Order: sequence, then structure tokens, then C-alpha cells
Amino acid sequence: MALDKKHIGRRYGPFVYEAGVEKMREFAWAVGGTIPSTGFTTLGAPEGLHPWLTDADAARTSPYGAIIALPTFAVVFAIGPFGKACTDPQVGVDLLRLVHGEQEFEFFEPVKSGDVLTTHGEIADISTKARLDFLVVDSESRNQRGELVVKGRWTAIIRS
Repeated sequence: MALDKKHIGRRYGPFVYEAGVEKMREFAWAVGGTIPSTGFTTLGAPEGLHPWLTDADAARTSPYGAIIALPTFAVVFAIGPFGKACTDPQVGVDLLRLVHGEQEFEFFEPVKSGDVLTTHGEIADISTKARLDFLVVDSESRNQRGELVVKGRWTAIIRS
């Protein structure tokens, strides 16, 4: 059964997330290709990983003054509205038929350790093509200073 377009505009949030230095560092190490566990820190940061992503001393002297997150770290804190829309019983997504189609980000400010990020989102579109439902959720995350950090667009594809 196709998703009902009446849910377009349905809002979710706020979702609040405090960016912790260890989570940001572990994410950078995992994306960089090493083991992100504190039990294996003797292996060191992956080769080629920028020190502003993991090294507190180097980051302190950077233009940002703190460790910053990789841009893709946005998926950690900005996915809340998408997850809520996909599991909203009123929207009626069959999770067993859902695949994550894609996500897009537009970046405005870096995420720094200690930032408190608040994300809101809404269902931007619902459509059906070739027996597939598409659920599109737009999100917006701001830091504790009210600065726009990232806009996201998340697409779920649900087989009919």
C-alpha cells in the first residue's frame, strides 16, 4: 500500500546531541581505516588523517581551536528526524521492505568537540515510482550558538 502524501510537512524534533571528542576521534579513525577502540590506541591514528581530527594539541592551534569532526560525522547526530519518520506508525512504513536510498549534506560550519547540536526535520516528499515508495526527509542542525551547521536530505525506498 502506497504511503499517503498527507504526511508531507510532518515535523520531527528537536533531537539534541553533544559532540564528544572521543566519539568524533573514533569515527575519524574508523573512516580512516584503523580500529576505533581505545584498547588499540597504540596502533596510532591512520596514516594521512589530518591531526585536527584527532590530536588535541594540533587542533587547539588550528583556526577552530578544538578537534573538529569529519563532515560525514553529521550522519551520527542529524539522522534523528529520518529515523523517526521511518518508524512513525502514522506514516506506516513497512521497515521490512525499506532500504536506505541515499543521503545528501550541505555544510555550513564545522562540528567542534563540545558543540551541542539540535536537529529538526520534516517529511519533504512522498512519491511512488514503479511499485516503490520514496520517503524524503529534510533535516537542519544548528549548534548552541544558533549557527546552521548542516542541512541533510535523507531518502528511504520502500518496496510495495
